[in-house]
Amino acid sequence: MGTSYFSCNHWLAFSVYLLTFLVGLPLNLLALVVFVGKLQCRPVAVDVLLLNLTASDLLLLLGMHWPLPFILCPLSGFIFFTAVYLTALFLTAMSIGRFLSVAHPLWYKTRPRLGQGLPVSVACWLLSSAHCSVVCVMEFSRNSSHRQNTIETCFMEFQEDQLVILLPVWLEMVVALFVVPLIITNCCYSRLVWILGRRGSHRWQRRVAGLVAATLLNFLVCFGPLHMSHVMGFVQGESTMWRTYVMLLSTLNSYVDPLVYSSGFQANLHGLLRRLCGLWGQWQQEGSVELKEQKGGEWHEEDLTEERKSSGL
Repeated sequence: MGTSYFSCNHWLAFSVYLLTFLVGLPLNLLALVVFVGKLQCRPVAVDVLLLNLTASDLLLLLGMHWPLPFILCPLSGFIFFTAVYLTALFLTAMSIGRFLSVAHPLWYKTRPRLGQGLPVSVACWLLSSAHCSVVCVMEFSRNSSHRQNTIETCFMEFQEDQLVILLPVWLEMVVALFVVPLIITNCCYSRLVWILGRRGSHRWQRRVAGLVAATLLNFLVCFGPLHMSHVMGFVQGESTMWRTYVMLLSTLNSYVDPLVYSSGFQANLHGLLRRLCGLWGQWQQEGSVELKEQKGGEWHEEDLTEERKSSGL
């Protein structure tokens, strides 16, 4: 694992990356299979949003900081930060959809199923990628000498003229793509818990409380420190040194997101895992049977050989 992006402890970055790939990659690939299958049946808006949320997690894994040629640094940084803000936006969109489905169920059911999710998904992708294009602009705006000197710290060290543009953009991204989505998400889920509490549905209330806890964990633990570093950088007029560490927390999002998936997804995931385990067990059983038959044939040939020797044939 290279240090192209992280000037922090090499083994710390390696450990976080290893854990993220061992847990996040298989889980999100399974989620991708589940949601693609659900889209082939009767998908609802939240299924489209969950599919895009899974895609953003896989994008985050792709954009993690590998030892790549410097020319690919802008692309990797663009993918990484786009995935971070995509997650925040899709979590917000899901909270709005869940609130509307409970607060206004009749109106929500009359809306087109895919017509709710597709425009929102396109808007989230455009909004996130447009903001994160600043990564490419900043990296390609380096002069050749500074680019050569900072080749090992991609998108970590900036010139003064770059900071004049970058720091206000960071602050705007904190407000527009983190603070506002966090406020909207909290309002939607708080209102949702209150509505379910009035209806006496304790099971659904506990389920929504779990969604709120997982979503807040995502916002505050995975993404909060990174945006705090952007605010501190704007106040201090420079990129903070501890920004390298808090960027590592953002990668943990890839296996926190499954906590905010619906119970329907969890049931489908359990069913998929059971089918995979069944196929594995069946394959092992067939393999053992073939092995026994093969060994039985070998034993039969050995017996015939011994019999022929004893009979003088």
